[in-house]
Amino acid sequence: MRRAALRLCALGKGQLTPGRGLTQGPQNPKKQGIFHIHEACSPIHVNHVRDKLREIVGASTNWRDHVKAMEERKLLHSFLAKSQDELPPRRMKDSYIEVLLPLGSEPELREKYLTVQNTVRFGRILEDLDSLGVLTCYMHNKIHSAKMSPLSIVTALVDKIDMCKKSLSPEQDIKFSGHVSWVGKTSMEVKMQMFQLHGDEFCPVLDATFVMVARDSENKGPAFVNPLILESPEEEELFRQGELNKGRRIAFSSTSLLKMAPSAEERTTIHEMFLSTLDPKTISFRSRVLPPNAVWMENSKLKSLEICHPQERNIFNRIFGGFLMRKAYELGWATACSFGGSRPFVVAVDDIMFQKPVEVGSLLFLSSQVCFTQNNYIQVRVHSEVASLQEKEHTTTNVFHFTFMSEKEVPLVFPKTYGESMLYLDGQRHFNSMSGPATVRKDYLWNPRNTTFVEN
Repeated sequence: MRRAALRLCALGKGQLTPGRGLTQGPQNPKKQGIFHIHEACSPIHVNHVRDKLREIVGASTNWRDHVKAMEERKLLHSFLAKSQDELPPRRMKDSYIEVLLPLGSEPELREKYLTVQNTVRFGRILEDLDSLGVLTCYMHNKIHSAKMSPLSIVTALVDKIDMCKKSLSPEQDIKFSGHVSWVGKTSMEVKMQMFQLHGDEFCPVLDATFVMVARDSENKGPAFVNPLILESPEEEELFRQGELNKGRRIAFSSTSLLKMAPSAEERTTIHEMFLSTLDPKTISFRSRVLPPNAVWMENSKLKSLEICHPQERNIFNRIFGGFLMRKAYELGWATACSFGGSRPFVVAVDDIMFQKPVEVGSLLFLSSQVCFTQNNYIQVRVHSEVASLQEKEHTTTNVFHFTFMSEKEVPLVFPKTYGESMLYLDGQRHFNSMSGPATVRKDYLWNPRNTTFVEN
């Protein structure tokens, strides 16, 4: 079961549904892991994060000036380190940041985050997490002698996002926190948490792990990042978990169904599903009928098209990764809603790999499909590809994996073709990557003042 080393979701007496479920703690917030306001530094307003990022890299807020701004970044190459040994090591608390989303105290901000069901739009939360992850890494690699950072830091992978609650209130303030937890030569792992105000305390609702990479000033090649100093056994454990996460990702990639055949057990699963769809009246491999309470996978698709306007660009004048995640999530949510026949709740976001940047002006094609179901859970895969206005050739940029929980039991989904069978097995692998009953354990909160953990 894949777990972040820093688990903020207090399980208490709550148990996960066998298989996969939403992590839920006790209803009494006093029994949950509580993040106290007075323990933290002054948070940044969520609206100022993007402005701060533009200031760090010298990006212009005007699209017409973007070429000039990128030309100026070429002059920053001299600040890039030739090796990691040249860079001063940093502590985890050096990159610690808090960001406030004041939904309760600033009602005018609420509309942007509000759903028709009076909950918070999770797609907007994905955007905020992406911006926070980038800013956190810039804080870790801050160069005091340079006005602008010579690094171009971009999101490489969303490793995992686990939810602790089904929905969030749009009338209570939200706080994000994040810090660098693992460092390689050119990449960093960022741990982020999200809390919502309950009375006078912020209670944990989300735990996320992102992987960011550093590029040179023009975003054309890799660049070295500052090494990390570990100051306590807890930080050593976080770093060790980062190493394990890296190894797990490599192992998961090496056994990809795009590279290797399914296992014997997986082949048996697909064959048994195939046999269960044969028409007993004809005794023919060509005659297929659906079992009761089942849907063909090909009938679970939804598609959308986005024109990538300059408004959605990031600080490097590519399309903002958070925007891509929001659009993919909302299409995935609509797919799960249409398939399950009731309003779904997101349980987890898994292994979002940013394979290629999306240029401003591109046509963004999103295709969403239910690829695996079990009881109340729906595994949705969203495929993203782009084409320029001049060329018709499509290029894959992202593949998104979302797990939703429906309010009622959903139909089984059945593949028809070999390709769909591989999608089914891939969805099953992502679903099972965290399945298993919950274990009651103690939770910890990271204290940025002394880099220790406060037990709750």
